[in-house]
Amino acid sequence: MRSVGVEEELLLVDPRTGRPAASAGAVLASALRSGGRAAGAGGEIPLEKELHKEQVECATRPVTGMDELHREIRRWRAEAARHAEAAGVLVAALATCPLPVEPSLSVGERYQWIARQFGLPAQEQLTCGCHVHVAVDSDEEGVAVLDRIRPWLSVLTALSANSPFWQGEDTAYGSYRSRVWNRWPTAGPVDLFGTPERYHERVRAMVATGAIRDQGMIYFDARLAASYPTVEIRVADVCLDASTPVLLAALVRGLVDTAARDWRAGRPSPAVDTSLLRLASWRAARSGLDGPLIHPATLREDSAAAVVHALYDHVREALEDNGDAGFVKEGLAGLQAGGNGARVQRELLRTEGDLASMVLRCARRTLGDETGSGSGPAPSR
Repeated sequence: MRSVGVEEELLLVDPRTGRPAASAGAVLASALRSGGRAAGAGGEIPLEKELHKEQVECATRPVTGMDELHREIRRWRAEAARHAEAAGVLVAALATCPLPVEPSLSVGERYQWIARQFGLPAQEQLTCGCHVHVAVDSDEEGVAVLDRIRPWLSVLTALSANSPFWQGEDTAYGSYRSRVWNRWPTAGPVDLFGTPERYHERVRAMVATGAIRDQGMIYFDARLAASYPTVEIRVADVCLDASTPVLLAALVRGLVDTAARDWRAGRPSPAVDTSLLRLASWRAARSGLDGPLIHPATLREDSAAAVVHALYDHVREALEDNGDAGFVKEGLAGLQAGGNGARVQRELLRTEGDLASMVLRCARRTLGDETGSGSGPAPSR
């Protein structure tokens, strides 16, 4: 089986007020004192700084089993929380900050360059995503996969949607993070590549414009990872419950396996126009699982249930081969019935009465201290 890994960006919040806390430096310093791989140092705990001081990133090892991945995600969330506690803050798996915030840019020449180049969008870009890496055998296979999974990526945005609030307001979106994220000039769906040579030439041409600093700022919805032999899918919000990124990872691996098989069998890439993929991405961000989505096969609006079923049916054979079919089927049913993070956040706001209390409830839920209808099952085989 192909190995998979997950990167999660987590919000740092004050344990009393729920407001974002610019404490990444203190959190990473705690990890360094314990021998962790904070800020690029050698060691075990994969904590990294991000664009803003109000967030940190953690990452799993590459694994093949979804049960092992679930343990990894829970473990690193707990480690991030431990170091956050040492710094006097909490971690929360929220893709945007529900409360009003003026984010603080992290220290470093690269971040200062980004601030000078992009102005206010860089200052405001306090969002937390979830990136899934899946191993590929070569750049040729990787590009073939990228070309064939394009129509299905918006469904992953809908499943993961966990950012309904922005600056103290309900945005009416399930994934407002994805709308904010797509202000970067290299973000979003892209045209077909066809070959690795065309992929790399396009990346070189984009860097050569001078508008971006380097290929690390290629923010395609899915890309070849620069440092690993993987494809990296970047469309998901960070998910409130630890079981949801495992579900996403199983689906993404299924998409990669299915695309690779189609490529080896000589089946062509779906020639979906990028402008239609942008509409599908917007529709998924707007609806989450609580409204219509654009069906990847028909390119017409359909119910979320029908589109999610179509995704499952598309990757069913690969899921069965990987031993993930039962877990994914049950997880999708639970997510649709109980709601993704966006629905859970809105329900918690109704019961708690204010955003601050809702954020603190989400911080507890991030670590599995609370469960609810939106929690999917842990994988087991």
